[in-house]
Formats: sequence, structure tokens, C-alpha cells
Amino acid sequence: MHLIAVLIAIAGASVAQQLQGEPIPIVRYENEGVNADGSYSWSFETGNGIQAQEQGQIKNQGTENEGPSVQGSVQYTSEDGTPISLTYVADENGFQPQGDHLPTPPPIPEAIQKALEWNAAHPEEDQENEVGRAQRQVSDRAEYNGNQRYYNQRKEFNRFQRKF
Repeated sequence: MHLIAVLIAIAGASVAQQLQGEPIPIVRYENEGVNADGSYSWSFETGNGIQAQEQGQIKNQGTENEGPSVQGSVQYTSEDGTPISLTYVADENGFQPQGDHLPTPPPIPEAIQKALEWNAAHPEEDQENEVGRAQRQVSDRAEYNGNQRYYNQRKEFNRFQRKF
């Protein structure tokens, strides 16, 4: 039993060595730690062509809207040989990556695009509809008539109501 455990351990160690391969050298590494004003930057490049860099600072320091702002980029070659380049910004608007390899949303259908353009060109009609909707909501409310009774001025039509 002990022999089997030893053989499994030796086989596992040899597989681990094969998977690790040659260590990849770091060609360049720069790191400017967190400064007194909260800013920092780092960058590196490896022997297999991976490059990365990032800078960060505090925006609106000392105010209620204080927050981090980070910009950076990463470049490498994918397993299929495609060069990948990613740039990003992370701030009060969230993480915003950009790169040709990122998926893009499908195009907006033509009919919807036309409707959006028409709505943008006619904002006054939207405002009129909002006013009309507000007036209808007010008129739909039950009103107090002074006799300690409430009534609704509009009679609702119920299509399921039978008249005998």
C-alpha cells in the first residue's frame, strides 16, 4: 500500500515539473508605490511578450466626491497567435475596457433606431404626453363632495359587466 502511495507521489511530481516548463523571465519591472497624494504607477514586461501598465490617482481629493481613478493597459499574444491589446479606465463610472477582442452588442434593429431618432427629434410631444397623463391621473381620483361621501366623476366601462 505504501509503495502505491510513493509511486503516485513520484508520478504527480514529474507531471507538475512538466506543466511548469521554463520560467518566464521578467524583462522590465517598475513600481512607484502609493504616494502621499494617493497616486501610484506600475508596469512590467515579460520574456514572452506580455506587457502591462497602470496608473492611479485620487480624484476630487478632500471632497465628498473623492474616489479613485485608474487607467491602464495589457498586451499579450493569445494561444491561437492573435495579438490582444486591452486598455481600460476605472473611475466613478465603473470599469470601462476597450479592445478589438471584446464582444460588441448586436446592431439596433432599423425600426427601433428610427423610433429612437424620431423621439429624440420630437421631445415636445413627450412632454405633452406626460402632462396629459398627469391630468388624467388627477381626474381619475375620487373626489369628496361635502356630504361625507366620495365619488368618481368618470364612470368606468367594464366589458365583463352584463346588463340585464
